[in-house]
Amino acid sequence: MKDEADREPARDPQDLPRLLVSREQAGDAEGMAALYETDAILDIGGGQLARGRDAIRTFYAELVAAGQRFELGDQRRAIVNGDLALTSTRLRDGTVTVEIAHRQGDGTWLWAIDQPSILP
Repeated sequence: MKDEADREPARDPQDLPRLLVSREQAGDAEGMAALYETDAILDIGGGQLARGRDAIRTFYAELVAAGQRFELGDQRRAIVNGDLALTSTRLRDGTVTVEIAHRQGDGTWLWAIDQPSILP
């Protein structure tokens, strides 16, 4: 697996979905979790939330191990307001993912809240 410093950062909130899918397809759960703020929240279904990057990493590691495969959908243009952005993607089955990204001090973007419809 790549070291975090070797991974491509999200320089635009529009980069986040593509990076998530490419890292998932590469089996890089650590890299997937690195797209989230350290205290981010990910809806993992069934009314449960993964809170924090460690919990998100664990969740994605289980998905990768189970052979889950993500696909790129029709990404909507991010709505940006200062250091916050709303990202969303319409998937092939018509469902939509919704995320809130936060611009970091170095200008890169990480998700703070993720409501993915692509997860079981």
